[in-house]
Amino acid sequence: MAEQRVVIGVDSSTQSTKALAVDIDTGTVLGEGRAPHTVSEGAGRESDAEQWWRALDEAVSGTGWAGRASAVSIAGQQHGLVTLDAAGAPVRPVLLWNDVRSAPQAAALRAGIGPAEIVRRTGSLPTAAFTAPKWAWLRANEPAAADRVAAVRLPHDFLTERLTGEAVTDRGDASGTGWWGPDGYDEDVLDRIGLDPALLPQVLVPGAPAGLVRPGTALREGALVAAGTGDNMAAALGLGLRPGQPVLSLGTSGTVYAVGRKRPLDASGTVAGFADALGGWLPLACTLNCTLAVDRVAGLLGRGREEVEDGGTVVVLPYLDGERTPDLPGASGLVHGLRHDTTPGEVLQAAYDGAAHALLTALDEVLRAGGEEPAGDEPLLLIGGGARGRAWQRTVLRLSGRAVRVPAARELVALGAAAQAAALLTGEPADAVARRWRTADGPVLEPVARDADALERISGTLRRAGALQGAPAEDR
Repeated sequence: MAEQRVVIGVDSSTQSTKALAVDIDTGTVLGEGRAPHTVSEGAGRESDAEQWWRALDEAVSGTGWAGRASAVSIAGQQHGLVTLDAAGAPVRPVLLWNDVRSAPQAAALRAGIGPAEIVRRTGSLPTAAFTAPKWAWLRANEPAAADRVAAVRLPHDFLTERLTGEAVTDRGDASGTGWWGPDGYDEDVLDRIGLDPALLPQVLVPGAPAGLVRPGTALREGALVAAGTGDNMAAALGLGLRPGQPVLSLGTSGTVYAVGRKRPLDASGTVAGFADALGGWLPLACTLNCTLAVDRVAGLLGRGREEVEDGGTVVVLPYLDGERTPDLPGASGLVHGLRHDTTPGEVLQAAYDGAAHALLTALDEVLRAGGEEPAGDEPLLLIGGGARGRAWQRTVLRLSGRAVRVPAARELVALGAAAQAAALLTGEPADAVARRWRTADGPVLEPVARDADALERISGTLRRAGALQGAPAEDR
């Protein structure tokens, strides 16, 4: 009997580390592990990178296969600024993607280079979420800490380097920094923010291994380690996406994306022109406020998350952490249109609508940016922590007007990392591994008529409330 071949895929996300042990030949998940993360509250959003390292060991141990897996890959939350000293220890807590204190630095970078030019070079219009403005913020606000930095990494880079000793990254995650483009690291951007390119990792070609597991971890010493990637790129791998298949991911943040046939360039900033983890592109729109924001509104109302009611004309903009799409980093939550007969359930449904609005109105732009016509006949793949919630499903159906497929496979970021690890052993492209595993299979929810009135109510409120949300009303 042939020996069972197993790989481990890791998702180091905002809230926790998840690990899956997966059979290479069948795609069967043989074991799962999880360990929580702590995120700061207050003015910023920060995490301890050392906590991620401990969580990685705990999660892979929890799969029951850590000592037997032939290969491993780590996917991580995008954009986070990990700063290390000469000994490889964190200089300070990591500035996370949803830390919007660097909004002034993002605005200065856009103005200094020009929106069209910076998009041409790096693929995206940088917002406070991107890594480049975060480094500029650190230089401006904590210069002594910045002077101690000997290496700058993204979250998945940090963990991969701890495993292997190799300072490497991949093109997918690098494309979310604001300092990388198809020609490599952009020296002008790096010079403007005061970052020495020698502090950055090598960007590996797609499919190249990062190295081997070093001794001292729960994983088998000498096991292959893939390059890893950002969480959205890993989820695209985990679904085995083909060009034009749209995805809506409902997690701490919300994203809508598709594999593109061409490099996306959107000077408006709605669509980020990310690279994927292979050789293509991943046009993507992202909101900061998604499932956690809606759950917070439910808690304030004293309702369960499924206790929504149809009807009413109330609008909720649940921008509890500022917002990225639209680019309103100073925004806060807003409720408009309350009446005597407005019910708590209607307010909660409006929070769902407000969270989904930007993503679903950006869907057509995402597809066009990647070279696709948004015909609407391809089911929208619904993934992430909210995907199995009935209220989320009904909201997406009503506001998209599309059929919705909910893949049966869970933890698609970790599955995508597992497919990347498996590809090192089989020689297949990682997305082909996932298609062989049939990870995107799941029930299809039939389309309903698009609720254009609700979408216009939200868009109109945004236009009128621009000044309240940190932008002139006429600009929104």
